[in-house]
Amino acid sequence: MDALLLARWQFGITTVYHFIFVPITLGLSVLVAIMQTFYYKTGDETYKKMTLFWGKLFVILFTLGVVTGIVQEFQFGMNWSGYSRFVGDIFGIPLAIEALTAFFIESTFIGLWLFGWNKLSKGLHLLCIWLVAFASNLSAIWILIANAWMQVPVGYVLRNDRAELADFIAILLNERALAQIPHTIIAGFVTGGLFVLGISAWNLLHKHRTDMFLKSARIALVFTAVASLATATTGHTQAQDTVKLQPMKLAAMEGLWETESPASMSMFAIHDRENMTSRREFRIPYVLSILAHNNLTQEVIGMRDLQAQYEEKYGPGDYIPPVTVVYWSFRLMVGLGMLFILVSIWGLVNWWRNRLDTNPLFLKVCLFMLFMPFVANTAGWMVAEMGRQPWVVYGLLLTKDGVTPIVGAATVWISMITFTVVYGVLAALGFYLVHRFARPPKPGETPREESKEELSGAHAY
Repeated sequence: MDALLLARWQFGITTVYHFIFVPITLGLSVLVAIMQTFYYKTGDETYKKMTLFWGKLFVILFTLGVVTGIVQEFQFGMNWSGYSRFVGDIFGIPLAIEALTAFFIESTFIGLWLFGWNKLSKGLHLLCIWLVAFASNLSAIWILIANAWMQVPVGYVLRNDRAELADFIAILLNERALAQIPHTIIAGFVTGGLFVLGISAWNLLHKHRTDMFLKSARIALVFTAVASLATATTGHTQAQDTVKLQPMKLAAMEGLWETESPASMSMFAIHDRENMTSRREFRIPYVLSILAHNNLTQEVIGMRDLQAQYEEKYGPGDYIPPVTVVYWSFRLMVGLGMLFILVSIWGLVNWWRNRLDTNPLFLKVCLFMLFMPFVANTAGWMVAEMGRQPWVVYGLLLTKDGVTPIVGAATVWISMITFTVVYGVLAALGFYLVHRFARPPKPGETPREESKEELSGAHAY
């Protein structure tokens, strides 16, 4: 394996680890803020216990997200110096703003929230957690603005073999960013909602603190139902944006080798990339034209024609992404998204029938669903990033030209193994801590309630 492939594997591994924690903190921070708002409005002690319980898990996951994210930026200089040199004038700006504004607000007010239970007024303390939730999502927005520029470069000029900033407003209002940001953040809300719903179901199955976890489940259920429907809507918008701005990615997502008018949607296919064809394929007529253009007859360009267009525009090369990975990752993401909607509707029906905590099958499904958003998020990330290949900056810089030329394969092997081991330890630690604080008591075990020390002075309220 050469240094380029190893560098790509290393960035992919560390990003997947990091992306386990990021989406859940987007949704969980908002849910904790909602729970504390209920406590502020009602004075019900159950909502305070909910805030403390879920807030503790949020802090664990937030900390792991910060730690695993630090290495991401180091890799730009370690393995991707060609990329850093090319995009540094543009890419560094949103990253710097994210650190100086969003992360500063987030880290400051999470400390005030943790240790301010008996020192701040109720209203000011509530404001702290809402600012944490706001900053968590603002941080994601800046990162997504940077990523959107890699997907669709705008507001730049090429000078001295570098992309230099020409129009910052164009970068902020990048059409790709406007489509990508809502979908990604709302997917984080689904992740946080199903996390709360799953752990609540786990405790309800064991009849542990039923009142608290039933209220948690109800809040999470409404939150997840709204977010899962919104994720499907914003995902459709982003897919139509991809048709215009990254047609090769869309063709790979659908396994569409030949241009079709009207275009059919592929449900199943075995891809033969070498011969640019698919075997044992099942397609539904007209559907892709509807999804891509909202009509029955619009043409969708296939990968063969796009390859010819790109060779004419950019020169000889292979401009087709890894079709099988992109195709099946897209279907996994969409399939799970539909499943989240169905589970949410099922839960609302159970709530309406007053069976939310007495239907063991539903509770077991919710517990299983706890893990599925992480799979869906990873699949979505693979569609977005691998579907852009062979470009690291779409249309401007090939991935092979972004790697550090003087770093050999042996060096990358060492760092990749090191990061993988460290990240594996952090992931195991995160799973252990979440399991320890979230699990219901075992048979015969005394239920574990929060001590005064664990409440960080919350008893003073």
